[in-house]
Amino acid sequence: MKITKAVIPCGGMGTRFLPITKAVPKEILPVIDTPVLAHIVDEAVQSGITDIMIILPEGKEAIREYFAPNTALEEKLIKDGKADLAALVKKAYSSANVTFGLQEKPLGSADAVAKAKPFTGGEPFCLAWGDDLMYAETPVMKQLSDAYAKCGTGIIGVQYFAGDDIVKYGVADAEKVDGRLYKCRGIVEKPPIDKLPSRLAALGRYVLTGEVYDYIAKTPVGKGGEYQLTDTLNMMSADGKMHVFDFEGKRYDMGDKFGACVASVEYALRSPFADRMTRYIKELAKTL
Repeated sequence: MKITKAVIPCGGMGTRFLPITKAVPKEILPVIDTPVLAHIVDEAVQSGITDIMIILPEGKEAIREYFAPNTALEEKLIKDGKADLAALVKKAYSSANVTFGLQEKPLGSADAVAKAKPFTGGEPFCLAWGDDLMYAETPVMKQLSDAYAKCGTGIIGVQYFAGDDIVKYGVADAEKVDGRLYKCRGIVEKPPIDKLPSRLAALGRYVLTGEVYDYIAKTPVGKGGEYQLTDTLNMMSADGKMHVFDFEGKRYDMGDKFGACVASVEYALRSPFADRMTRYIKELAKTL
């Protein structure tokens, strides 16, 4: 079955980006001129996704506003001879059918995904966290969708991680099947460096089947009274219903200040003003 739906939970208060996140959700902080979340939506669209549900907690209405039409602005831009900018504004809400779900209480990542059940039904869907930005020649959601077509189970997007920072992530206990595809035995959250089950870190992209909702219903409450998707996926893995796929591309942690700064610099180096940015960096380096 072709995957045409994606779910993007946008939880968390963005405390690492205070004070700006007091007023602006971290998911719409810009990478140059485009919000992180808009980049993720573009990735989905380029992967063949036509329908997207963004799961919001209370207090992030600015995200709804970004993906809503602004007719007055578009008409003013067209009147001023700026049709290219009007098209850019329109693209924010017209590239896919974007709808919203509400997570009334912060009850964890599995609870957030559960809010998408009326939207996805029994269909497989892509899942992306709202602060994980990916840059890849072939969109990461497309890579995972293609992997799903081969194995027919849920997919966890992973990458090989050589550094000691791997202990900050969920790490896959996995057995290689073919190429970049592995059978998943489970995900170990933040394991100590001497007990790593592999060097494959889970990095914020998934394909999930409709079965996930039955498993979420059976997921035990975890730390802080929350229901964690990792626990759900571990139950599915134990029943042979999950694979991991070592995707190609670069991931930026946009919930981290350094990760956000790196993303802005590297996206600038891919932009129309890349030559100016390169010259600036070279000159700056001489002064350091």
